[in-house]
Amino acid sequence: MIKRIDMTNPKLANDILNIQTAAYKVEAEIIGSDDIPPLQDTVESLQQCGETFYGYYVDEKLCGVISIKQFDNAVDIHRLMIHPKNFRQGIAQKLLDFVENNVEKDGIIIVSTGTKNIPAVSFYLKNGFLKIEEKRVAENLSLTTFIKKT
Repeated sequence: MIKRIDMTNPKLANDILNIQTAAYKVEAEIIGSDDIPPLQDTVESLQQCGETFYGYYVDEKLCGVISIKQFDNAVDIHRLMIHPKNFRQGIAQKLLDFVENNVEKDGIIIVSTGTKNIPAVSFYLKNGFLKIEEKRVAENLSLTTFIKKT
């Protein structure tokens, strides 16, 4: 089940932080850099980030999270993270489908991921996103940005 997460609740924000830390540690290994901003987050920084968070729950346990910011006819996916124990269960696809089904028609979805994160890059390409930019953000880190028209 997917539901919106109340970020004013510190326990729920902490649950998100735990999934985020575990998921982004895997990404850090994949891309060969732990210079990933989400690994620096705290409960407080998550609560103040201005993103809307949705969680995927299995038996009341949070297993995956997607966060977005909406602007007019655009949705910017800021985070899509699955706890490593729940990889390869289709949760990322369900979260992405949820966002896509709730975007205005004739809108766009934007998302970025580590360029070396081949599983994430493949996931977005498979879902009809087009690569629009690659940008170096640190010595050993570059991000690829994708866009999809709805």
